[in-house]
Amino acid sequence: MNDALALPVGTTLDRFIMRKQEDFPFASGELSQLLRDIALAAKIVSREISRADQDTVGTIGTQNVQGEDQQKLDVIANIRFIRALRNGGEVCTIVSEEDEDLIHTGNANAKYIVAMDPLDGSSNIDVNIPVGTIFGIYRRLTDGGQDGTLEDCLQKGTQQVAAGYILYGASTMLVYTTGCGVNGFTYEPSLGEFFLSHPDIKIPDKGRQYSCNEANVSNFPLGIQNYLAFCREQKYSSRYIGSLVADFHRNLLKGGIYFYPASDKNKTGKLRLLYECNPLAFIAEQAGGQATDGIERILDKTPVALHERCPLVIGSSEMIEKVRKYMTL
Repeated sequence: MNDALALPVGTTLDRFIMRKQEDFPFASGELSQLLRDIALAAKIVSREISRADQDTVGTIGTQNVQGEDQQKLDVIANIRFIRALRNGGEVCTIVSEEDEDLIHTGNANAKYIVAMDPLDGSSNIDVNIPVGTIFGIYRRLTDGGQDGTLEDCLQKGTQQVAAGYILYGASTMLVYTTGCGVNGFTYEPSLGEFFLSHPDIKIPDKGRQYSCNEANVSNFPLGIQNYLAFCREQKYSSRYIGSLVADFHRNLLKGGIYFYPASDKNKTGKLRLLYECNPLAFIAEQAGGQATDGIERILDKTPVALHERCPLVIGSSEMIEKVRKYMTL
């Protein structure tokens, strides 16, 4: 039985992390502190989102390395997380969606690398749709005493020691895994604490809902088009928010499948392997689901660039297996 089940709902994140620290004897507390640093940044970003005004909502008139219009809250969230990770002292190097190059924290002896999307779906802020933060954590490969390298960052998803996301919606939730199951925590702003609310999350093997932008279906691979036709024949429900964390979170709890495949416009997919696909794939597998690019397991893919894009099919195992069959026909 997952040890999380021995802890009562309402256990604080700090207490939970302390209880689970024994799972990582090699970490000597550094990973636990790193997770606390992420939680701190999440609280600050949650506050910024909840009180969004003319100073924080809208674009800033520039584009990030992805060629996407930067929202004010993209920049704010990026600054908050970088600052928390730098001040926490456990991270030597950061990969962020908002920065083209590696971000060195000055903590040359730190053991960890963090790859993150500070605020996924930020264009939805203006219409009050949930958004999120996604992060993956790796142990560095090189020796301490120097900045992290590209080699440290371009690791397979199987090398993650932890991954998670923060959902900023009707409530703020932090969901993460360290390879020992998936647990969710809901933020109580009046107390300034995350409390265990969803212990040992398991995604149902079967689902009856799918999430994708069907406006692009004619540009999807034939196997995906045929799978969508199957979903409609089975009268599955189409549920698509257009905010990756929100769509994934719903399917994680309810059962379902999310896909953002390659298309005529995005030949190699649109989502980023290092800080979107890999962390969510780790969570999905730890919850009993699967994540592929349509055929290959996401966590087995070797990154070749910091902002490499990748198709993503993720969710309930039986639904993923069905997609695989359609993709190989």
